[in-house]
Amino acid sequence: MDIEKQHIELECINCHTRVPLDKRVAGCPTCGENILEARYNLNQIVVDVWLEELKQRPRGLWRYFEVLPVEDRANIVSLGEGHTPLIKSKSLAASLGLKHLYIKDERQGPTASFKDRQATVAISALKEMGVDAVVVASTGNVAIAYAAYGARAGIKLWAFFPSLTPGDKMAEAALYGAEVIKITGTYDQTKEIAARFAKRKGLFLDRGIKSVAAIEAMKTMAYEIAEQLGEAAEDGRWRSPDWFIQGVSGGMGPIGVGKGFREMLDFGLVDKLPAMGIVQSAGCAPMVEAFKRGQRIATPVEDPQTIIATLATGNPGRAYELLYDYVAENGGHFVAASDEEAFNATRVAARTEGISVEPATGVTFAGLFKLVQQGMIKPDDVVVVNCSGHTLPVETRILGEHWQRSVDLSQRATEPVLPREGLLSAIEQMETQIRRIVVIEDNVDAARLIKRLLEARGAFEVQLAYEGATGIELIRSAQPDLVITDLMMPDVDGFAVIDTMKADPTLNRIPVVVMTAKELTAREKARLSNQVNLLLQKGSAIDEELIENLVHKLQD
Repeated sequence: MDIEKQHIELECINCHTRVPLDKRVAGCPTCGENILEARYNLNQIVVDVWLEELKQRPRGLWRYFEVLPVEDRANIVSLGEGHTPLIKSKSLAASLGLKHLYIKDERQGPTASFKDRQATVAISALKEMGVDAVVVASTGNVAIAYAAYGARAGIKLWAFFPSLTPGDKMAEAALYGAEVIKITGTYDQTKEIAARFAKRKGLFLDRGIKSVAAIEAMKTMAYEIAEQLGEAAEDGRWRSPDWFIQGVSGGMGPIGVGKGFREMLDFGLVDKLPAMGIVQSAGCAPMVEAFKRGQRIATPVEDPQTIIATLATGNPGRAYELLYDYVAENGGHFVAASDEEAFNATRVAARTEGISVEPATGVTFAGLFKLVQQGMIKPDDVVVVNCSGHTLPVETRILGEHWQRSVDLSQRATEPVLPREGLLSAIEQMETQIRRIVVIEDNVDAARLIKRLLEARGAFEVQLAYEGATGIELIRSAQPDLVITDLMMPDVDGFAVIDTMKADPTLNRIPVVVMTAKELTAREKARLSNQVNLLLQKGSAIDEELIENLVHKLQD
């Protein structure tokens, strides 16, 4: 049921001028806007018929051919990209107090990053236009993907990299046959030099088509997410998540995802647009800083202070304005995470979910933790995180000696949540030899995670209760050496459990650890004062490192 696409056009997002899709387009000829979006004959799609036909098509990005900027299927250059797994988190979700956390595993692409989506669309479009050589500026993943797909299509690639790019990433691009040029300067300076080189040599510069390909390719992630969430639902209907979270540099990814959900909303395939969680590295966060000030235009960062090169775009330009407008209209937030927080989050993701991610995704997970801790993401929200790429051996080179000097995860990972002296003083109060532990937690997965981690690290007898009233009965019958309780539970909450224990002479000496996702008011903190031995904020608290430290002190 292919639509006739002989008249694919590009529309300026500013003045809405439309021009044909061809290699001469580098921006809007009317106003100079550099972000153009593809427009199709969408009114020709009969949604019910299209959905039935999709069920018969092979899995992959090009199953959505009708809404991609290539007219002839013969020009498609593919390596099997797209339709990556949407993995439902168990342990990490439980540690965060979330019931519906999904990881869109873009590591599964041919070159192990979500830029494979952009490369297949861009290189296919360039092949259709008759382009045989292209110049691109990249911090790594784009150039590698373009080089691989360019090699398959017979298109020569000139790849310009800033000097902070890991050498192994540049070497991988060269392996595919790209001409690699390393620039001693920032990414923004590298883009300027690449543009001058392309103009001087008369080569095609991946500028105008880059934004088109990025937006159109990344929107396929939205189509896949909606389809996959529908497959997991009882009624099978496509649906949008409540949140989509992504670490960004230039911002084309979430712009494309937003366009995908808008198209599906127009089709009637979904009934809402997701809120966007936009995460940047704290050392280069022009979007986050502008958002904090309530400004729609970001002030460029001249000297990025992050070792995560893929996120070191100092000037997001118009992309930030589009994301700002999206968040203003549909909800969301901009948040920054430090390099150290990103690498700690990388470790947490690997140890809780068995997923090893690139630093940019580490920033994404660190941003997720903050959004949960700040109460912006609610326990019942359906949340999808873009896992944009896989950890590579080059990460030791990215960190170099700097890793050994300042990124000490074993000592500093929990400090933002719990000061070290707080943990030690709390443990010192637990003079009883701890063996029997009662955990009261209404989130079944979270309760089982705590039980598993404790039992794996000591000779503990851990009993679970999933509500406050049952928990009180269990405490009275088991007479445990320690109680770990949540606060927010239906009927009898954690506050009532603690009050009951402290009022009972047979229970009031039992140490209490509170784990909660609730942001406590001053009155609630005062209520807990002198009643609990340890207060832990969910979000980065329920992980192996914390349990190991806790167990070590309990066993001393």
